Amino acid sequence: MALKKIEIKNVTVFENVNMEFNEGINIFIGENGMGKTHIMKLLYAACKSAKTDVSFPQKVVRVFRPDGSNIRRLVSRKRAGETASVKIYSDDANIGMRFTTKTNKWAAKVTNEAIWEKQLADLSCTFIPAKEILSNAWNLEAAVGSNNVEFDDTYVDIVMAAKIDISAGRDTHDRKRYLEILQGITSGKVTVEKERFYLKPGTQAKIEFNLVAEGIRKIALLWQLIKNGTLEKGAILFWDEPEANINPKHIPTIVDMLLELQRNGVQIFISTHDYFLAKYFEVKKEDTDKIRYYSLYDNDGAVEYEQNTNFRDLKNNDIMDTFLSLYESEIDKVM
Repeated sequence: MALKKIEIKNVTVFENVNMEFNEGINIFIGENGMGKTHIMKLLYAACKSAKTDVSFPQKVVRVFRPDGSNIRRLVSRKRAGETASVKIYSDDANIGMRFTTKTNKWAAKVTNEAIWEKQLADLSCTFIPAKEILSNAWNLEAAVGSNNVEFDDTYVDIVMAAKIDISAGRDTHDRKRYLEILQGITSGKVTVEKERFYLKPGTQAKIEFNLVAEGIRKIALLWQLIKNGTLEKGAILFWDEPEANINPKHIPTIVDMLLELQRNGVQIFISTHDYFLAKYFEVKKEDTDKIRYYSLYDNDGAVEYEQNTNFRDLKNNDIMDTFLSLYESEIDKVM
């Protein structure tokens, strides 16, 4: 069940943003501080709150980690005296919350929680953070729970998602094809032993994850999520900066994989600063693929956005502007 829309008022960097999504791939671009990851975290928290034992505002606090676990610290600093609100829509349900600078902890007022839980009870969602975490997975959940280390829930959740095996029986034809492609990059399969992740290259001895290049570890994580059945039809994937620490020659393969997942019913949200990643989606997409770009930008101190199905047609496109500036500088030097 796809996410359709988000309405944000006076939360973090946003004053008033209403954004609609498609059921395929949604790509956020923009300078640092424009709230790309914030949007994905709010959507992710709403998805996770479809479980009856997860509260929407508490999950928001756990993925943002404000001081003192106080949701009031997420109120926009520019409009600190006003009420902050978030509302997220799926196909036939929505969930919302309201809070102010006087709200204690995560005691925001939640609306439509019961209907949201009923309609999205079987929803599977996964958030891949920008920084690889599986190499530090051992005892992570217990350490965070004991306040010995501080990671937001996107890191804890991805470790738990990678450890479980919810697939049953043989790999499907599509899954086997995905795995073979990714295995060609990682040169091995992911194994988990006593909460520790390893990469096993064929018949060779397993290699500790922290001895593997970070870019390969990120691709291996995608391999594991496909292998264990996490990314199946109806699931939602959030991926913050997929290009981080990945060899540029592997970007086309990552794009191909995400396009295929979208074709097989996985809704995808991505934030990126990378020209090649953003452009490859435009180059490789087919007519039936659903791709939408969202460019977030500053307009006199307020974050606004534009959207387009074509990367090249975005008017506020700092990635393209930087690329063209480099190209012009190179031409000037040659001339």
